[in-house]
Amino acid sequence: MRWTSALAIYVLFWAFSVFLVLPFGVRTTDEVGGQRIPGQADSAPHHFAAGRIALRVTVVATILFGVYYVNYVNGWVTPEMLDWTRGDAATG
Repeated sequence: MRWTSALAIYVLFWAFSVFLVLPFGVRTTDEVGGQRIPGQADSAPHHFAAGRIALRVTVVATILFGVYYVNYVNGWVTPEMLDWTRGDAATG
């Protein structure tokens, strides 16, 4: 695999990981006992720590990409194994 392909796949894993990480650790203003700003949604986070979120996303994306790359190198799961559309000769 070329390094540019690996980088592109890592970026995709990073973007996907954002949606995995964002819901965790969110506390609303009501949960921390603070004052809401007029017009603020009930579900809005009290404090959004972008740096902490980016670090968590990077860790998750790196782990997922590592599993993907090890599978790519060792061939544990191949596209042929996931092709359920082709018929198996033994089953008829």
